[in-house]
Amino acid sequence: MGEYMNSVNKTLYIPLYGKAYVSQKGLFLEDKKAEQIWAQEGFSLKGKSKSKWLAYYMGIRAAVFDEWLKEQMAAEPNATVLHVGCGMDSRVLRVGTRNHKWYDVDFDQVITERKRYYDECVDYRMLAGDVRDCNWLKNLQEHGHALVVMEGVSMYLTAQELQEFTANLCAHFEKVTLLMDCYTVLAAKLSKYKNPIKDVGVHEVYGIDEPEVLQSDNFVYVKEHAMTPQKYIDELKGVEKFIFKTLYAGGFSKKLYRLFEYKKA
Repeated sequence: MGEYMNSVNKTLYIPLYGKAYVSQKGLFLEDKKAEQIWAQEGFSLKGKSKSKWLAYYMGIRAAVFDEWLKEQMAAEPNATVLHVGCGMDSRVLRVGTRNHKWYDVDFDQVITERKRYYDECVDYRMLAGDVRDCNWLKNLQEHGHALVVMEGVSMYLTAQELQEFTANLCAHFEKVTLLMDCYTVLAAKLSKYKNPIKDVGVHEVYGIDEPEVLQSDNFVYVKEHAMTPQKYIDELKGVEKFIFKTLYAGGFSKKLYRLFEYKKA
């Protein structure tokens, strides 16, 4: 467990770098906190982890999650927000709590590091927890509607672990709406040969081809979302726009990476 947690923890620096990079360029999202943390931490990334194309992809992915969550929060003013596997991400600052109860959840070591840069308040708390045991759910007083975002998390969990996690969510909350990005099985296989997370020591990941595999009697697949909407691609110019659209937003990309929404029925 310790070795697994330490290696997965290191992956949080890859999206942190990506968000800081695009924010500095004025693309997709503004994330001054990512810029600040990246500058202070000075964590050394190498190889594919520092690819500008990966940074663009992660910046767009973050913007897509932000937009979805803003829409859900506006429609559900009394919902509780769970950002599972939050890493060092500043989504709570980019989106704002809007007086919703918001919980950022990650491994204990990550939360300890996170508290160096983020402050809790009435509407916002950070919880140490592992999605594979869910004991942290017992600390939540809220039982109504949960809006759950899992960005860059599912590929470290088996289908059974994901099923157990969603079952625990459904047992605790009356209503659940979940947005989650997933590798395909092909992407998981290819990751053994070419994946930026290998640069920080993670070697075992998992994929899902059929979103219905996570369904149960009271938890159902709703729809697939676009990971790279055209409006964000259009923020790029010239050759960069052509390369990104061809390699990172085309049909081949969809064979590797998907974005699924689920709900408690």
